[in-house]
Amino acid sequence: MRRARRTLAATVTLAVASTTLTGCFEEPSPHDAVRDFLVGWQTEDYELAAGRTDGDAATVRKALADAKLELDAASFRFKITSIGVTGDESKADFHAEVDLGENNPLWQYEGVLPLHLVDGSWKVRWSPSVLHPELKEGQRFAVDTRPRPRQPIVDRAGDALQSDRVLYVAGVYPNQLGDQAEEVVTQLSEVTGYAQDRLLSRVRSSPPEKFVQLVTFGRSRYQSMQAKLEAIDGVEIEAQEQPVDPDAPRQIVGDVSALTPETEQKLGGPQRAGDSVGRNGLQQAYQNYLTGSTETRVVTLDLKTGRQVAQLEEWPGRQNVSVKTTIDRATQAAAEQAVADTGTSALVAVQRDTGEILAVSTKGLHQERDALAGKFPAGTAFSIVAADALLKKKVSTKQKLACPQERTVGGAKFVHAGQSTGVTTSGTFQENFAKGCVTALASLARRVTAGDLERSAKAFGVGLPWRLPLKSFSGTLPGLASDADKAKAIAGQNVQMSPLSMALVAAAVGSGTWRPPVLVTDPKSPDPSTEATPATQPAPVPMDAEVRAALTTMMRAGAAGTPAQAGKGRVYGVRASAGSQQGWFVGWQGDVAIAVLTKNYDPAAVAGSFFAGLRNPS
Repeated sequence: MRRARRTLAATVTLAVASTTLTGCFEEPSPHDAVRDFLVGWQTEDYELAAGRTDGDAATVRKALADAKLELDAASFRFKITSIGVTGDESKADFHAEVDLGENNPLWQYEGVLPLHLVDGSWKVRWSPSVLHPELKEGQRFAVDTRPRPRQPIVDRAGDALQSDRVLYVAGVYPNQLGDQAEEVVTQLSEVTGYAQDRLLSRVRSSPPEKFVQLVTFGRSRYQSMQAKLEAIDGVEIEAQEQPVDPDAPRQIVGDVSALTPETEQKLGGPQRAGDSVGRNGLQQAYQNYLTGSTETRVVTLDLKTGRQVAQLEEWPGRQNVSVKTTIDRATQAAAEQAVADTGTSALVAVQRDTGEILAVSTKGLHQERDALAGKFPAGTAFSIVAADALLKKKVSTKQKLACPQERTVGGAKFVHAGQSTGVTTSGTFQENFAKGCVTALASLARRVTAGDLERSAKAFGVGLPWRLPLKSFSGTLPGLASDADKAKAIAGQNVQMSPLSMALVAAAVGSGTWRPPVLVTDPKSPDPSTEATPATQPAPVPMDAEVRAALTTMMRAGAAGTPAQAGKGRVYGVRASAGSQQGWFVGWQGDVAIAVLTKNYDPAAVAGSFFAGLRNPS
């Protein structure tokens, strides 16, 4: 009897022990299961994630891996937002962030994990809706992208400043590749240099019946690869016309090339295959506006038909727009014709009353680096600015000045190249200004202070931080510590200016107000992120009315008798020497102000040809 009681006691103890063990292995909370599943999914430890579901492990692993491929996802991130338990059932809510790459926004959505107890362990009740509430059996994810064609750069009338050029786009229809997708993409990668994994992920993430653009070529590159591309079964080529062939001013408008592996890696999104990339000029400065950003949609597709079932999210992207410039086609044509016979020259024309750039033309020089941003000796063309300071100090335009072949001021020697040795002529301030007598102008150094010259230079925009979307130079005036420095400044020997900054000087006298230059009127800033707060430009600076009247008369005399005044209509300006066979003509006719810089060629002749071309367009 005692033995029986001991046996019964042992049985009860075992039962208690069994209950205790069961309690140890039954998870009190589904939190660990939820955490492990989401961590496994996020870190691509699909074995861990599958182990926390009640589904077939291989099926779950494949579904999670496929989701990443189908979304072309760079990463997943999850956050548990709530967990509720009702008996042996549970529901966990989570927030998902999916980085779709290509500079697309994060796809964010709310997901739900249903759980239940299986043999004492919490398991995620597996179904495709675990991945997204709207994903059902027999469906898959896809990312549908819709690149926009490049927009043109236009002139002030809205006409394109480039013509269409054919670009060649290699792509595939995923549903025609079958199980050969990886092989086809590998061959395409070997021929083009694009990363195989990036090409393949685009194919796998796209709707199967849609043409997926993978690689873009310009004509020459396409021709060099054409035979190899045609040998890849499954790759198709589409010819697309895009406005990328620049018209004049070509270097201001800029060149465009097809997207390459190098530029794709450098630029990142929103560029994709089919896009073109600005290499320089306005095409480069306004790249993000001209191409916009790709419209992207996350959808679900029926696996059997390939048709869209639902749209889960959409990003319209940034609409691409044309870039409107101030270039005037007729003025540009006249400028092109005017410099055609020169060896080295630059001509910049601006609208006198606005500072808007109407034309930029060069021969043997670069339109941006030299015409807009070049740093050239100003020579006696700077006497326009110096005259402003001198006239404000009441120097009369009729004051007699000697013009010797040589003169020394404050220890600095000046030579008037147009004067014979030992010969001294005499003339008024206006007459010496008109003929650019360096020695006569330098003699006026003691009539002004350094501050007077500096204030006049600033009033004409010299050294001011005005900005264009392209490189530009507003000029420099050095510190003036002596009479010699002032004399050099009056003669323009220690001053650097660009053709653009000199054209603005002419426009200031012609209109009575200096204004900063304008090249693009819309958009207001090259960077979309700063569109709401464009860079502040210097304020316009009105001239003294009496000074302007006197300077206008002086510049009328400066143009008279030169080739600039060969045609009809009054031309105002000054022909100046800047040494090293360089010469300037700075002036205006009507509402167009110009600066011409030449080497071994009469700049006034270029100006005359330009003004004639405006009157009589070809």
